[in-house]
Amino acid sequence: MKSTSTHDFLQLTPGADEPYYRQIYTRLRSAMADQLLKPGDRIPSARALAAELGLARGTVESAYSLLAAEGYIEARGQAGTVVATGLKAIPAAVGEAPPLPASSAPAGFAPSATSPVLRPFQMGVPALDAFPRKIWARLAARAVRATQTADMLYPPPAGLETLRTEIARYLQLSRGIVCSPAQVFVTAGYRDSLDLAARALLQPGDKVWVEDPGYIPAGALLREAGMKLVGVPVDQEGLQVGVGVQLASRARAAVVTPAHHSPLCVTLSLQRRVELLDWASRHRAWIVEDDYDGEYRYASRPLPALKSLDRDDRVLYAGTFSKVLFPAIRLAYLVVPASQTARFEETARCFSGGSPALTQDIVAAFMAEGHFARHIQRMRRLYRERRELAAAGLDAVLGKYMLVEAQPGGMHLLLRLRGRRSDRTLAERMRADGMFGRALSECVLESRPDLPPMLMLSFTNIESHRQAQHLARRILALL
Repeated sequence: MKSTSTHDFLQLTPGADEPYYRQIYTRLRSAMADQLLKPGDRIPSARALAAELGLARGTVESAYSLLAAEGYIEARGQAGTVVATGLKAIPAAVGEAPPLPASSAPAGFAPSATSPVLRPFQMGVPALDAFPRKIWARLAARAVRATQTADMLYPPPAGLETLRTEIARYLQLSRGIVCSPAQVFVTAGYRDSLDLAARALLQPGDKVWVEDPGYIPAGALLREAGMKLVGVPVDQEGLQVGVGVQLASRARAAVVTPAHHSPLCVTLSLQRRVELLDWASRHRAWIVEDDYDGEYRYASRPLPALKSLDRDDRVLYAGTFSKVLFPAIRLAYLVVPASQTARFEETARCFSGGSPALTQDIVAAFMAEGHFARHIQRMRRLYRERRELAAAGLDAVLGKYMLVEAQPGGMHLLLRLRGRRSDRTLAERMRADGMFGRALSECVLESRPDLPPMLMLSFTNIESHRQAQHLARRILALL
């Protein structure tokens, strides 16, 4: 049995209509038809091929799953994956790959071009390869076996009591937030949390501070709800509270990302936090603290949440499981002021369908048994390593054209473009090439000539220095 190199026949076509998993399938099948790959030949592991091509491992696994299902390849344990020994001659005209069966597509990866696909550098996606799926499967199986008739009814709009209790306990230990389970509302994601807050506390026409640049989907949701957005600029200390007061001192709310500003990753300074809380207290305004990845800080311990400094109960704390577990879970939570729990319960009954009770039960067990805290600790170490690998690999290739800025926390890198290059144009080219890139200029409410051209690239699913360099060369070709 020999191992066969894929360099000669596995050249993918960036930007093609055919998804990458189909291109891999087609080229491997063609190589078998042309006798470049013969029965018994070993093919690269999914991990190795993904690193070589600069793709997500799940994309390669999707192609391999399809080839295995059709009998072209077979797994041989420690010997690896080989071309099936009983394979007969394959017609040379292989045509297009058939659609990937839904049952063989790995969770979180797409079977077609219109379904979600994990692209290199995709923002907001944790390291899916490091998720403890065996533990999760065991807890899920136990939850299914324990399901009673009552568990099959509509879930409580505010969430299961067990999960709300575990979230309250976790926040007190890890984020310095003292709250009761009754203040915790389980939602179907951050946007659902923000929508719930807007419905409960705001009225159409209210002015709301938003960070500029900032998280565009949040602004879009508020605008659709009838709010008037007030873009408040951000500098190295975070939201410029003084400017916000000048622009709209009587705004009804502010939506902020204090731990790691989205997208610049700067931290809201203590002085600015005090100013923001003072403004909210004086004007009876609300603050929505989006702590989407506050657990991940690499220069020091995670900073306490803004909510932990709130003495007048003006802060609503929004957390999510999408960034620490996986996006498909569609679970988040909102901690509301104790004085507003009745109002939020009423609003949730009217506008929330509740999140699946089975999923909530699994997450509650995951937290109660200590798996959640251990997973975050492992991810913090892993992300520190991957951030360094990704930054070094990108800098080795692109250092002449971009300055790689590794911030002290968060889940993405910032690449400052040198010269007069357009970050928006490069981001669009990267997305057309099958990668992901977000331009800083795409995150502003109004034109900001003072902002440098920058790209935001996630490093969480970059597994090696070699993979980072390969992806950097793809970016270089687009300049």
